[in-house]
Amino acid sequence: MFKTLLIAIVAIVGLVLIYAATRPDTFHIARTVRIQAPPERIYALIDSLRNFNRWNPFEKKDPNMKGTYGGPDVGPGASYAWTGEKIGVGQMIIVDNTAPSRVTMQLDFIKPFEAHNMADFTLTPAADTPGATDVTWAMHGPSPYVSKLMEVFVSMDKMVGNDFESGLHDLKTLAEAS
Repeated sequence: MFKTLLIAIVAIVGLVLIYAATRPDTFHIARTVRIQAPPERIYALIDSLRNFNRWNPFEKKDPNMKGTYGGPDVGPGASYAWTGEKIGVGQMIIVDNTAPSRVTMQLDFIKPFEAHNMADFTLTPAADTPGATDVTWAMHGPSPYVSKLMEVFVSMDKMVGNDFESGLHDLKTLAEAS
């Protein structure tokens, strides 16, 4: 009985490890919201990291975190480094932008795990709703084996996607109130 149980456990663990190895080598998470505001107003809330942090959902997760801004106030080279008990240690840098339609950021997470990803914010005037803008927040990057293994048990899309939805909701509230 014990031997059969041990063989079953080893087989299940082996299957999980093999399944994780077959997962994609990259990930992509995206959420979109429609905001009743022009792209220029919304863009200003993304291209400035000080404004970005007014609605950044990750700031709310760790209110005691310490942050440092660097580089220019807006656009490529603007950076924000953070250290916190709950959110860990990392940095984001705006690497590219096209006003008022796109901002691209490099995200470097150092603790509790190391990861290097890209975030893209795309602003598109809504064709069917005058004065409205569709905003998409997407993140993509490599998916190392440990991440693939975690993804077998926890949906990264759902976990991070929920944070994106929360942030986009706050961005919507802020942009529509301006």
